[in-house]
Amino acid sequence: MDILLVDDSRTMRMILQRAIRQAGFRGLTVEEAENGAQALEKLRKAQPLLVLSDWNMPEMSGIEFLIQVRSEHNAVPFGFITSEASKAIRELAMSSGANFLISKPFTPEDVQDALTPILSGK
Repeated sequence: MDILLVDDSRTMRMILQRAIRQAGFRGLTVEEAENGAQALEKLRKAQPLLVLSDWNMPEMSGIEFLIQVRSEHNAVPFGFITSEASKAIRELAMSSGANFLISKPFTPEDVQDALTPILSGK
């Protein structure tokens, strides 16, 4: 697994996968999870190159997921793709250990700009 994609919307997961390919990242294996709890289980079994997560999800939100990941001393690169884009949300994400936050709606260029520093050469 290269990317762990976490979003409760199946449609959004498909849109994100397409944006990742359009951003020039092809041939990467993408594993999906519907919420933070499911993603945490997958992350405990395999270490991806990157986690992309929504913020608002049932069972375990994206920020709760990130906080749990970091509490387990896992430094996997972690980014949010979310409609939550206020300054307070962005600051909470970064102070909790996120590498980036992409606001919805987004373009393939937004995805490329965020992922290139992490996935360059992959």
